[in-house]
Amino acid sequence: MKSLSNEFIKERQELNKLLVLIMAIACGLTIANLYYIQPLLADIAETFNVSEIKVGFAATLTQLGYAVGMIFILPLADIIEKRKLIAIMLLLSIISLVSMSFSFNMHMLVVSSFAVGFTSIIPQLIIPLAAQLSNSNERGHVIGTVMSGLLIGILVSRTFSGILGGYLGWRKVYIIATIMLIILLIAIKKLIQVHKPVSNTKYIELLKSMIHLINTESVVREVSVNGAMMFAAFSAFWTSLVFLLESSHYNMGSEAAGLLGLVGISGALAAPLVGRIADTKGTRFVTGISIIVVIISFIFFLLFGFKILGLILGVILLDLGVQSCNISNQTRVHSLNDEIRNRINTIYMVCFFLGGAFGSFIGSYSYTYFGWYGICIFGISTQVITSIVHKTAK
Repeated sequence: MKSLSNEFIKERQELNKLLVLIMAIACGLTIANLYYIQPLLADIAETFNVSEIKVGFAATLTQLGYAVGMIFILPLADIIEKRKLIAIMLLLSIISLVSMSFSFNMHMLVVSSFAVGFTSIIPQLIIPLAAQLSNSNERGHVIGTVMSGLLIGILVSRTFSGILGGYLGWRKVYIIATIMLIILLIAIKKLIQVHKPVSNTKYIELLKSMIHLINTESVVREVSVNGAMMFAAFSAFWTSLVFLLESSHYNMGSEAAGLLGLVGISGALAAPLVGRIADTKGTRFVTGISIIVVIISFIFFLLFGFKILGLILGVILLDLGVQSCNISNQTRVHSLNDEIRNRINTIYMVCFFLGGAFGSFIGSYSYTYFGWYGICIFGISTQVITSIVHKTAK
């Protein structure tokens, strides 16, 4: 394999505060595509007259599509000019959102949900670029700042779709999202410079090399399992929350689920601070604290989940814990090797979102058959697994 990294370093774009802000906004707007559906599940189920499990499958496919997209698209960032690749994926994402908004039956909605996930992998192209442009002594802070945009996008997306869906209908949510991505596409073309690839390895060899990286990089294996379990718990909670809020315990709707998303912004705003702690105290320290915080959040849900204050406190802790762990994990994987950064990130993020897809499925299934307590037990169980992996890792 011929390395092109030295040539890249000489010509790389200066990473200033404005560029970091642009990257954070881009991550927030594009990652939001994955989460618009969660507060809208009950409304979509009513539109097509289907059960909670069937409509929950659409949310699962969105996460699964994201994982599949990362497997086949992210490695290309090592061999294709990055701005071009980001622009192509934005265009495809716009098309998938249009398809989602005009779905006329459940079959079309399911296919469109998968396409939305598959094409929304733009943040995972932007975050490695930010890491690549940053100095090693500030990488955690830069990743944390860009991630804060991504995390705010995740949280505000639920509020955005929940409130607008409640007043305008769920289809309008995807139409407005389409317009925002069109504006973003224009901005990306103007504000991000051309960045040459760092490798000329053939595409098929890139895919094969990821298997080798899994076998040889113990850090990748550790953070992949931890990330998957963290996001499984996170997705199970948010997928089932709207059903709890619409139950007799609360008699609320998608607007309430959306507003609760705003509560978790505290976790997103803490992301740059978490990145700095990772730079100074170490990433494993941050991961250990994150696991404890998530366990406490599900204990709150278990004991006080039928009271709104209990939900609010639990949401703050859950979002803070999961996002802190994700920042810690990404700081570790992005510090391993410049020339294979996108492939390492692919492995981690695929596992992360496969965990999310699993959590979305378990969330709708568990709530249907075991109620809210089933969700809480599942969340705690995932963190037991995460604790074991964290303690036994070298």
